[in-house]
Amino acid sequence: MTHDNIALLKNMPVFDRISEGALAVVLSESRTIRVPAGDHFFLQGDEALYMYVLVSGEASVRKSWTDRELEVGLLLPGDCFGEVALISTSGRSATVRAVTDCTALEISPLNLQVLRERDVDQFIEIQMNLSRELCRRLLLSDASRMLITEPHPKTDEGGLSWPLLS
Repeated sequence: MTHDNIALLKNMPVFDRISEGALAVVLSESRTIRVPAGDHFFLQGDEALYMYVLVSGEASVRKSWTDRELEVGLLLPGDCFGEVALISTSGRSATVRAVTDCTALEISPLNLQVLRERDVDQFIEIQMNLSRELCRRLLLSDASRMLITEPHPKTDEGGLSWPLLS
């Protein structure tokens, strides 16, 4: 754990309004990993075990959807990804591949459990921040889906539309 890592976390929405002491607890249980260019942090569908904070490098976020693989984002230093792992054991919703050599902090649910035992208020604040961040991403994902969804044959308007449920 370094002061640089605490500063990195303090600038992230997930750790907004979290004390340096609480961040030090989270980081004390984390580890730093290196992922070479071309290798994957994880694949879509993999079990979600960790959240990552990109310290250096660039990584591509790709999603398979209706027989297509789409790049849905580019991660830069200071970005976090895989947050769902901190609140659920569901499968990964996307693939993340290192575009350049990457270094990242790996944070597990255990990191947050240790914080919960020491400072429940800060634990709750992180959970609220996670919820807000995941909602923000869901809204962005919905907006992006509107741009890539093919027009439904039952609509008589041109352009893109949501598929009809009936």
